[in-house]
Amino acid sequence: MQLQPYLFFSGNCEDALTFYRKALGVEVSMMMRYKDSPEPMPPGMVPPHYDDKIMHAAFHVGGSTVMVSDSPCPGPHGFQGFSLSVGVPDEAGAERVFAALADGGQVTMPLSKTFWSPRYGMLIDRFGVSWMVGVEPAA
Repeated sequence: MQLQPYLFFSGNCEDALTFYRKALGVEVSMMMRYKDSPEPMPPGMVPPHYDDKIMHAAFHVGGSTVMVSDSPCPGPHGFQGFSLSVGVPDEAGAERVFAALADGGQVTMPLSKTFWSPRYGMLIDRFGVSWMVGVEPAA
C-alpha cells in the first residue's frame, strides 16, 4: 500500500513544478496536459482555456512521489489541514531548502533549533502549500 499526496492547483500547476524543480531539485516523471488526454473530457467539465493546463503530473523528491494537477473545478482552492514534511541530512541543507521554499511565501516558524532537530522550521510557499523542513535524525 502507498500513500501519495495529490495537490490541486488553480491553473498555476506548471509554475509550481518549475518552482519545486528549482527549490527542491524534484524530478518530474510524468506530465499530461488536458489537450493531450486520450479521451475527450465530458462537455462543460474543463473550460476551453485549460487545454494547456496540467491534467496530471507526478514528481519525485527523495523516495516520495507527489502528484499534481490544475483543477478545473470552480470555486476557491486551497491547501489546509496538512503540511508536506521534508527531511534533509544536515543543517546546511535545511537552510538551503527552507530559504528556497520560503522565497515568495510566508514563514510561519523560523528555522531554528528544537528538541527534536538542530534545524526545523515551517512555512507556506508562494502557492499556498504548507511545508515543514528539518534535519533528519541521525541513523
